[in-house]
Amino acid sequence: MNGLDAVDLPAYDGPPVVVVGNGPVGQTVALLLARWGVPTVVLDRRAERDVVGSKSICQQRDVLDVWDAVGVGSAIADEGVTWVRARTFYRDRELFCIEFADHGRSVFPPFVNISQSRTEQLLAAQVAHLPLVEERWGHTVTAVPPPDRHGEQVDLTVTGPAGEYVLHAPYVVLCAGSRCEDLRGQLGVSFEGRSFEDHFLICDIRAELPGWEQERRFYFDPEWNPGRQVLIHPCPDSTYRIDWQVPRTFDLAEEERSGALDRRIRRIVGESDYEIVWKSVYRFHSRRANRMRAGRVLLAGDTAHVVAPFGARGLNSGVGDADNLAWKLAFVLRGWSDESLLDTYDQERRAAAQENLEVTTATMDFLVPQTEEAWERRRTTLEQALWDPDARARVDSGRLSEPFWYVDSPLTTPDPTRPPATRPPRGHAPTPGVGVIVPDCPVRGDASRLRLLARHGLLLLVTDPEDVDAAVAATQHLTGPPVRVHAMAELSPDGTLRDTLRARDNEVWVLRPDAYVAAVVPSSDRTRLREAVSRCLAAAGPESL
Repeated sequence: MNGLDAVDLPAYDGPPVVVVGNGPVGQTVALLLARWGVPTVVLDRRAERDVVGSKSICQQRDVLDVWDAVGVGSAIADEGVTWVRARTFYRDRELFCIEFADHGRSVFPPFVNISQSRTEQLLAAQVAHLPLVEERWGHTVTAVPPPDRHGEQVDLTVTGPAGEYVLHAPYVVLCAGSRCEDLRGQLGVSFEGRSFEDHFLICDIRAELPGWEQERRFYFDPEWNPGRQVLIHPCPDSTYRIDWQVPRTFDLAEEERSGALDRRIRRIVGESDYEIVWKSVYRFHSRRANRMRAGRVLLAGDTAHVVAPFGARGLNSGVGDADNLAWKLAFVLRGWSDESLLDTYDQERRAAAQENLEVTTATMDFLVPQTEEAWERRRTTLEQALWDPDARARVDSGRLSEPFWYVDSPLTTPDPTRPPATRPPRGHAPTPGVGVIVPDCPVRGDASRLRLLARHGLLLLVTDPEDVDAAVAATQHLTGPPVRVHAMAELSPDGTLRDTLRARDNEVWVLRPDAYVAAVVPSSDRTRLREAVSRCLAAAGPESL
């Protein structure tokens, strides 16, 4: 899509939401709120947007889908480098290769690699066309009142180029990066976790490496970095991001002076000409806020959680925060849902952050064992993985980013006719069901795709056309939110939609505005259907029809 996929709604005349942080998460929040007609003021302490190498390069398929709803997904996917394989090696032998399956019939590849800075530029170009988004550079939030003093609004103390002022907001989204200790402290939010002492050297190298353009490569203990790991990702413009695990005493300046950096790079690129585009040394952290809602302030992105990068769960999870939060904020501000809906943002996304924390911490513990026993266990696992498929499943080079499942959310209605959702094997799509983001496929109409149709409000999909009226009746008690009810055969006469969902006779699928399946209920059970519709908006369910 070239333009913003805005929802056709009555005008909103309320005050703007304040977004603190004009990085990709803040930009996504502002763009998504604009779809719902909600204005934002976006503050950033930087004087202007900066460009920082290959930070957060891996954009996952479902994140591209979110960005497509605001008119940028296709541009990011087209400009980025598509990769469809993840290859893992032990020394000079390949252990396994993951080929990614199609999630439904998505128009996007599993992953594209493109730098965060370029992603921000593409998002910024879309923001520039929107009168609903006001950007203020060089504005620093210095004080935010604690939650018990928020009342009907939040009064932020801001310092800008013209001096200090107070900015009033109905809600604030705080997504200004991980270094927000002061503001989190003022809100009474802790940021607990651990930091890893080991260091990683990251270089963006421009070189011609035929055959490496569409795959991520991970090396355990290669002879050219003995005892440690190397990760290689393709990027646009014949550039490769290379991550070396290095000793804690690593000195980049000395490495350059002595020629060791050139020798290190030559072990990978051989005699090919190369150019260092960017380089840096990092330590990684695993931390999570103890809550993501503090009164009228909602935390998102790195302000709420930071994880090690193996698995690409940083920026991708931040966009997941934005996607979850934007529709809920819009529904509350427009009076379509009670404020308690925002509590589910904290519940759902804090659980997502916890899963990412556990997954990436387990990866780091495998990459950088902390005891002799753990080192021996890792060595044994890698040796066995050369011939034993069961051992390969225990090799952890990063469990790649995927959407969190809201199976246990208070907005989700369990489906007793289907087993609880379980994670599929690596590289495979999950079985469609409640709490899982719906797989995409083409549909008839202006939306053209199922997920775009879902993002226009509440969507009910009926397997039997004669049950459409019952599904419409199940939404009559709602006041205000956009609701669409469609027979599956109407949207997909050839049966593609029904086959994609694996839907059965006598079913209604209830989809949230972020394209997650909130419920699958029998169309004949009107009371249960109506309760499921109410539950997915955090509304009180009716006692009867």
